Order: sequence, then structure tokens, then C-alpha cells
Amino acid sequence: MKLAAVALFFTAALAAPTLEKRTPPNIPTAASAKTMLAALTTRTTDATGYSRDLFPHWITQSGSCNTREVVLARDGSNVVQASDCSASSGTWFSPYDGATWTAASDLDIDHVVPLSNAWKSGANTWTTAKRQSFANDLTNPQLIAVTDNVNQAKGDKSPDAWKPPLTSYYCTYARMWVKVKSVWALSVTSAERTALTSMLNTC
Repeated sequence: MKLAAVALFFTAALAAPTLEKRTPPNIPTAASAKTMLAALTTRTTDATGYSRDLFPHWITQSGSCNTREVVLARDGSNVVQASDCSASSGTWFSPYDGATWTAASDLDIDHVVPLSNAWKSGANTWTTAKRQSFANDLTNPQLIAVTDNVNQAKGDKSPDAWKPPLTSYYCTYARMWVKVKSVWALSVTSAERTALTSMLNTC
């Protein structure tokens, strides 16, 4: 290959757009997640009285930016925000199903551990302030931008009842779920523990 052709090839390669697959923060290793899972309390009953309103979410983080907009900016590539902080353009990769989107309206911000599941796992005893912190947790892998209808299909299901469509994401999903439950000292059911163990074994 002539030098000019080589130069042209590398110039084209560098110019080709690539989509960075961003991930939530503080995802543990599989080994750490297995240790965390082993330490979680197993529950046999679920708390009643859940309401989504008990978990104030999408609170203001800074200026006019709420939690949803912060996660959209974090998880997307080349995100442009309007004066009200809403994402006016950008590109997002949804790791649950492998889809790529260019409109923020096609995305939901998933609570990896659903608010309803957290309530049943111990959050029913928390203060409203603590539930608000959980619902807007940007420090741990609790919030992630994903395809809206995939998130809606998940609903409030735990891993024994719902898993990401992409089996290749089982490992990461289980590591995120376990980390959140560990940090917030939430319990798991026996079926949930079995499902998470199986998913972590794919790592």
C-alpha cells in the first residue's frame, strides 16, 4: 500500500464516528459483587403500602438541571443541552437491548433497583429524605439511560422475573444490582439471590 493510501486510510479511520458506551459509576468486579451478594439479608415477606410519591425523584441537581438531565448528559455522547438543561440532541446507546437513539424522548432513566423493590427490601423504614437520596443516587450504579419501552417492560421486576434482553449484559446488570442493594443495605428474596448468582456466573 502506498504511503498516500495509508495516510488516507488512517485519516478516515480517525474521522469515523464512534459511539462511546458509557456506564454508571462504581460498578464492582464480579468477585466483589459475589462477596456483597453473600452478605445480603434474605427476606421472606414484602412490605405493603408502597407509593412512588414516597420516593421524590428527578430533583434539581444544579441550576435548572434535574437528575434525569444529568444522567442523560452522562450516558450520552455529544449531548447538547438547551437553556432549561433538557437534552436537545445527542446519541445514546441502551445497553439493555443494544439500541442506539438520537432523541432523548426515546429514553427512560431506569432505577436499576426499582423503587417498589427497594420499598419491599427495607426502604419502607427509611425517612423521606433517605428515599429521595436513593431515587436520585448518582454515586452508585442505580440510574441508567435505556430504551423507554424496555424500561417499561421491566417495571418493578427483580432479576428472577426480568433480565435485560441482551444476555451479554447479564454480568454488568447483576453487578450493578448487587452494588446498589449492598450500599443501601437492602434485602433480597431467595429467588432473587439465585437469579443474581446465575447472572454473575456469566461474568
